[in-house]
Amino acid sequence: RVLILGQDPYPTPGHAHGLAFSVPPGVRPPASLRNIFRELHDDLGVPTPETGCLVPWAEQGVLLLNAVLTVRAGRSNSHAGKGWERFTDAVIRALSAKDSKVVFVLWGAYARKKTALIDTTRHAIITAPHPSPLSANRGFFGSRPFSRINAELEADGQKPIDWSLRSLSASTRKSHGARRDFSTTEDTE
Repeated sequence: RVLILGQDPYPTPGHAHGLAFSVPPGVRPPASLRNIFRELHDDLGVPTPETGCLVPWAEQGVLLLNAVLTVRAGRSNSHAGKGWERFTDAVIRALSAKDSKVVFVLWGAYARKKTALIDTTRHAIITAPHPSPLSANRGFFGSRPFSRINAELEADGQKPIDWSLRSLSASTRKSHGARRDFSTTEDTE
């Protein structure tokens, strides 16, 4: 239903857990995620969530995908060009080949380059600057992505996303909080 594309996992060990922009329960949301929550509040009036775990969004059909799936601990974008992009580009192309409408959310210049992989005659694309502190004030704030996503879904007869995160169950908190961080590595390359 929705794909939100990130660049690469959080480089801080223990922060990334397989969903772009998300952190395990109990981990303080990083600045980009705090900016996403600020825009969510300004857009839909959703109170700032107590957790940065975005599993409830994924459970509703939001694919939170990073273009690069691993990163060296402490070094953002350190695994760019190592092959992940071929895989994630194939995922984007496969979603674009679907007959049912998908809303692609591309934040930042890096993500916007993926527009070429998407059939814009069948699918919606929502773009804005990246939510990082370096660019959020240059158009991410005020971009209203959440209401725009839901408007696209509803126009297609699909159920809107509940962005509130209040559906994070105790079992989800426990299982996702205990997951091993597979996205950061200790490699020396």
